[in-house]
Amino acid sequence: MSKTIIISNRLPLQLKINENTIETTPSVGGLATGMKSVHKQNNSIWIGWSGITEEEIDASIKSDINTALESHQCVGVPLTQNDIEGFYYGFSNNTLWPLFHYFMEYTAFEKNTWETYIDVNQKFADIVLQNLEDGDQIWVHDYQLLLLPNLIRKQKPEVSIGFFLHIPFPSYEVFRTIPCREELLKGMLGADLIGFHTYDYERHFLSSAQRILGHEIHFNNIHLDDRIVKVDSFPMGIDYNKFHQAAIEHNQKVKEDQTELQQEINKHIKKGNNQAKLILSIDRLDYTKGIANRLRAFEYFLDKYPQFRGKARLVMLAVPSRSNIPQYQILKNEIDQLVGRINGKFAEVSWTPIWYFYRSMPFENLIDLYISSEVALLTPIRDGMNLVAKEYIASKLDKKGVLILSEMTGASNEMSEALIINPNNFEEIADTLKFALEMPEEEQIKRNEALQKRLQRYNVEKWANDFMDSLQATKDDAIQYTLKKVNTAVKQEIAKKYHESKNRILFFDYDGTMVPFTKLPEDAKPTQRVFDILDDLDSQKNTKVIIITGRDRDTVQKWFGHKDYTLITEHGVWLKETGLDWELMERVDNKWFGAIAPILESFTDRTPGSLVEEKRYSLAWHFRNVDPDLGSKRASSLKTTIQHLIANHNLEILEGDKVIEIKVSGVSKGKSASKMLTDQKYDFIFAIGDDWTDEHMFKELPKEAHTVKVGIKKTVAQYFVEDIDKVYDLLYTFKE
Repeated sequence: MSKTIIISNRLPLQLKINENTIETTPSVGGLATGMKSVHKQNNSIWIGWSGITEEEIDASIKSDINTALESHQCVGVPLTQNDIEGFYYGFSNNTLWPLFHYFMEYTAFEKNTWETYIDVNQKFADIVLQNLEDGDQIWVHDYQLLLLPNLIRKQKPEVSIGFFLHIPFPSYEVFRTIPCREELLKGMLGADLIGFHTYDYERHFLSSAQRILGHEIHFNNIHLDDRIVKVDSFPMGIDYNKFHQAAIEHNQKVKEDQTELQQEINKHIKKGNNQAKLILSIDRLDYTKGIANRLRAFEYFLDKYPQFRGKARLVMLAVPSRSNIPQYQILKNEIDQLVGRINGKFAEVSWTPIWYFYRSMPFENLIDLYISSEVALLTPIRDGMNLVAKEYIASKLDKKGVLILSEMTGASNEMSEALIINPNNFEEIADTLKFALEMPEEEQIKRNEALQKRLQRYNVEKWANDFMDSLQATKDDAIQYTLKKVNTAVKQEIAKKYHESKNRILFFDYDGTMVPFTKLPEDAKPTQRVFDILDDLDSQKNTKVIIITGRDRDTVQKWFGHKDYTLITEHGVWLKETGLDWELMERVDNKWFGAIAPILESFTDRTPGSLVEEKRYSLAWHFRNVDPDLGSKRASSLKTTIQHLIANHNLEILEGDKVIEIKVSGVSKGKSASKMLTDQKYDFIFAIGDDWTDEHMFKELPKEAHTVKVGIKKTVAQYFVEDIDKVYDLLYTFKE
């Protein structure tokens, strides 16, 4: 029976060695909670590091550790202390983490940590492959394992792989600065489905894949040579019922059963005659969370609105994180000094402005804070999602309380009823704090009611199920493509019909079919391989070889004029039969050049990398070497600009692969190919091409024709091959 394999840097449990016995404690983090519904299935395993290095494991307890992991459907990846230093603290958190959060000044690229990152990703891949069986599906998580999807794909090309990034993906301008950018993108593109929290992160990734690797993007699909990768956004939710139920249980406790923290909070409220207001701040101690700015903004708030002194208190919980990394040590010192200075500046005998906790807290204490705080102030400078915002709202049984949330969090896209602020704008934060503390209860309830309904509906289980459903859909799409793929059986069938036929006609597109695209059109000269295969086919009895291309007549004459093939150029304007001179297939003229050419030249002047190609009876604007986004926008603008001239001159626009061509209306490869079938009867018709212009040919040829598209693209052709090498693999079967 097929299973789901979940893979993350850490397993969803914590192991502790206590006097040669193994103690296991389930993790309570967002990912562990989120994947619980997927992992609890009997046919699922979770692969990751156990948290214990190889140096810490005595041989006598190794089997006990494996047994403990197996009992929780987990498999450990053996990592050494050096692995953790280079892979986790090094490349993952000293390079990727700051870069992906736009802290380029903290980003360090070191060759040795990059090499360790590669090695550890390979260790994960080795464990996955040991546990992988046919039909299994894989879900890889987060920035520590960006290379893993492709490492698995190389060994198991048919496996279904999903990847989810739980942190932001930076803009192209930031991502391009990392030296190993191509390797990271290729690693991620080993997946069939790549998920992000927000559309912004998805858009940034698509832009990088297009600009750095040159892949075609259609909507949210990336077209590789042999498959399609889908990219989509899935905003992660929380276990809503867990927090809501915990809040109910909290409110049912009598005073004696309340936690020590809750009792202290109650005393504080009582001293303030119920006018005391708690402003909650919970984060890991990380420079991305904007904690220092938050403290300065709170100081500014107390200066600007002194009426809240003695009443409003900031309860700040900073959970220790990566304390052995220098930037985090510096941040800790800065926070300590800020808290001390602000408390010293404003403190009164019965009131301290900031309660500062530098530690993690038990779950029940988090609920104490969520329920008791009138305001949650969450101001990360950059955050992939921020689940604390959602947990705070879920815990509000009376629907009272105000969430102030940074616009730089992924959660802000969903939680528009919160008060959204810029975390760098102290003035705005101070004013928003005042507004929140004075907000009428009716408005609080109205805002939070809408938020709770949304969070309850799109909870963490729905998030996981949506991703898995989308992964299954990509698998189904892949099956549909596989049905049209020229596999060994299809290749043998076409070859059999070819060799049994008595009279054959073969249509070959040129660019992108027989030779790869080049930066300049004139550089795509035919190779010896092109001549060898076409010469062989042309020498066979009763076999008509036709090159049918959008290329201009003069270039094709220079390249192929000495051969006996039939040549059709400019999409069907010119025809050259064996031993004869060129003749026009259509009645065309170029009197309209004067109206169109200046417009194309103007767009070329304003679009670096573009060029105009002038043929005898058509004009082409090429933008293959233009920035992809700019090229797409300028092509769209060009079509709009010349639209009114098209009708006046009986012209049409032909959209090719990174080219806009203007030609006389009614001329097409389909029309010219059909004309070649009128003089003789052929019992084997074959056509192959890669472009949208070849679709006309595929449509016009008889149903019995064998039509093949090059590349995985939407097509009316019967079959497709992945790339030019596969074109030749197919044509070699025609050899006699």
